[in-house]
This record gives sequence, C-alpha cells and structure tokens, in this order.
Amino acid sequence: MKAIRLKLYQNMPNYKKPNSFQLKESYPLPPPSTIIGMVHYLCGFTEYKEMDISIAGNYNSKINDLYTRYEFKSETKFEEGRHQLNVGGYGISRGVATQELLVDVNLIIHIVPQDESLIEEIYKSLKYPREYPSLGRREDIALIEEVNIVELEEKDLEDIEDPKEYINYYIPIKKINEFDFHGNYTNIPGTRFKLTKDYKLEKVAKNKVFRKWNKVDVLYTSGFGYYDVNALVDEEDNAVFLI
Repeated sequence: MKAIRLKLYQNMPNYKKPNSFQLKESYPLPPPSTIIGMVHYLCGFTEYKEMDISIAGNYNSKINDLYTRYEFKSETKFEEGRHQLNVGGYGISRGVATQELLVDVNLIIHIVPQDESLIEEIYKSLKYPREYPSLGRREDIALIEEVNIVELEEKDLEDIEDPKEYINYYIPIKKINEFDFHGNYTNIPGTRFKLTKDYKLEKVAKNKVFRKWNKVDVLYTSGFGYYDVNALVDEEDNAVFLI
C-alpha cells in the first residue's frame, strides 16, 4: 500500500475543540478533518476525495494566550453602546478571550487516498504548495520538512528496534478492538476523543443546509511501539494507524 508521508513543524498552533468557549482548548494533535481540509485546499480539489489519514506527533508544552474575539448574531441591528463595530447596519461585539496553544509541534502524517491515482497529484501539491500551508487556524503556518511517497507493510511492532516511545498517536478504537495482542495487555492508557473526519451536506429546512459530520472514536496514546501487535509501518518503521 502506497502513502504520502508528510513531516511538519508548527510553532504555536491551536487545533480547536468545537465545544470549548471560555478557553479555546486545543486537541493534542490535529483531527483528521483539519488535515483533509488542508490537503484539499492545496490540491485545489473542488469535490471531496475519499482518503484515510494517520496522525502522530508530539509537542513540548502548552501556554495560554489572549486573542481578539468577534461575536455577532444574524439580523441583529447595530446598537451604540452595545456593539463595537457597525457593519452595514449590523452590530458586532469585539472582546478579549483566551486560547490554548501547543508549543513546538512535530507531526508525522500519512495520507492514503482511496483513488491511488491521486497519490502523485497530492505529493506534488504538498512538495510545491501554491501558498504557505497552514494547519489549525489560518495563522497557524506549517513548515513542511519532508514529503515522500512511501510503501506501507504490516509488521510486529515489538520487532522494531526503535519503537519511538516519545511519539503520540490517534488510534481508532475499532482498530484496537481488532488487534490480536500476543502479550498480556488488557487496557491501553490514553484519552478517548470523537474526532471529525468528513461531512455531508444535509438540508434540514428551506434555505438551511447543515453539515452532518462523520466522527471517528479514537484513543490518543503514546509508547504504542512496545506492544506486541501487528500494524502497518512505513520504510522508517513509523507506525501507521489509518483513520
């Protein structure tokens, strides 16, 4: 199986959790939908291309920082003393809020499009991006350190000499349930998330269309290289858990 391996560095990104408001919290690694969106934008795709993503990486620390927040409600007219901005007669409130930033993020991402003929196109679009890529917020610039087309094969992770215990992974719960553990492992430590991957537009009323998200149940964990299980790896023995 062929895949595009992408190695990225980011200084202080935020991968926003959808339901965090008082503090704009960040996922520890970007969700699949964020990466798929970046790939589609850089490739110039105008329709959705099915693809699976493997996400691994780490960060050094977290900090909280202030940012300017704008709030508005549809059809709310501007009121002096209540709104800070008047845009075409509509009122927008401007204030200060707090966001969580991850410091010195390193990511190893594997991209496997359902249509294998797209591999070369995706590779070239990431190798020679039409603009500087961002991942997370628009301002979260991503430094692409490496792009390669690699071959994936199944291997016993316990046979890998360097298990890369410092790397964290998103592993689908469905995949963990399928693993044939050769050792005495019953519980794998980690944090469970339901991450967005892709969506379909669903009409719910006249002139109203919502996104119906496909969410994947994953475990965020580290040190998985020590487990005696068979999993996909690339040519550098990086474990690959496709979502």
